[in-house]
Amino acid sequence: MSVLAEGRPHGTKRRVGAALRPAASLTLACLLAALAGTALVALTVGAAGIPLARLPAALGLWIDDGTNPLVARDQLVLWSIRIPRIAAAAMIGGLLALSGAVMQGLFRNPLADPALVGVSSGGALAAAAAIVFTDSQLGEALRVLQNQLLPIAAFGGSLLTTMILYAIASRGGRTSIAIFLLAGLAIAAIANAGIGLLVFAADDRQLRDITFWLLGSLSGATWAKVTILAPVLAIAVVACLAIARGLDVLVLGEAEAFHSGVDVERLKRIAIVLVSAMTGVAVSVCGVVGFVGIVVPHLLRLVIGPSHRLLLPASALSGAILLVGADTVARTVVAPAEMPIGILTAAIGAPFFLAMLLRQRGLISL
Repeated sequence: MSVLAEGRPHGTKRRVGAALRPAASLTLACLLAALAGTALVALTVGAAGIPLARLPAALGLWIDDGTNPLVARDQLVLWSIRIPRIAAAAMIGGLLALSGAVMQGLFRNPLADPALVGVSSGGALAAAAAIVFTDSQLGEALRVLQNQLLPIAAFGGSLLTTMILYAIASRGGRTSIAIFLLAGLAIAAIANAGIGLLVFAADDRQLRDITFWLLGSLSGATWAKVTILAPVLAIAVVACLAIARGLDVLVLGEAEAFHSGVDVERLKRIAIVLVSAMTGVAVSVCGVVGFVGIVVPHLLRLVIGPSHRLLLPASALSGAILLVGADTVARTVVAPAEMPIGILTAAIGAPFFLAMLLRQRGLISL
């Protein structure tokens, strides 16, 4: 009996840990319910509060009899401002969390995050450059296309930053985690220096727009931007699920993944393009919002395990919950003014990131 007990402790522990994890369908259902609840709260609170009793009429779920003069105002607030903003927050949160989960799987590092390693800064630099260029005499002809150029510029900046980061961190078919993080910090510093130069050269109107990218805000969310975000998120989710198995096998190492039938180089290219596209589109709409991509996937790995087939959709839903909640706080805590959402996510994510580092050093336990 003692021999059997001593011979199976680790396997027993793994089976017990797997049994304690919730089923995939239950996990996603709970996250969907949490997202719906968060969105409902976001609909009712704000500078123009809408009580639950007036919410159905404002949403058009039933026809108002005309006795309440506030219904017209509620409908204007909801459909013109609040609903597109909540939808944009949910989709951007999903994109940022997905990009963080993919990047962590690609580099096999729980500290990887598009904002932390400069990918978001690279996209913001390109977007800021597009703002200054289209407002200059040289780019006057392209001024009417500024809204279309910003996502393209942000995507290009994010893609270039990711490619440079990967080229620096990879050598001989292996990726150095230390070089990866250090190179990311250096790239972020260079991008921030470029943004500072643009701030110095910008006029008042350009300066306001660039400040929007630096601090992060969803105040500019519109239905037009939601229609851009929706197909990007849908394509990103499908593409991420298609590479989920490859990311699972890549955890064992590139050589092991190759011998398991995974085209590692193709997987890397797809993952890099996905991270760049998701980060670039998110940055083009709301500016730099940090730490969503590091907090959400890491917490989910502790709860539901490392399998990317569940981790990726769960990350998208959890990122949506986090950003909708953070945006609700940002527009209510100092109402009628508005706090930049990047400040809130940094206030949440930076202590969490520090705790992760201390945990790796064995100074604390999580």
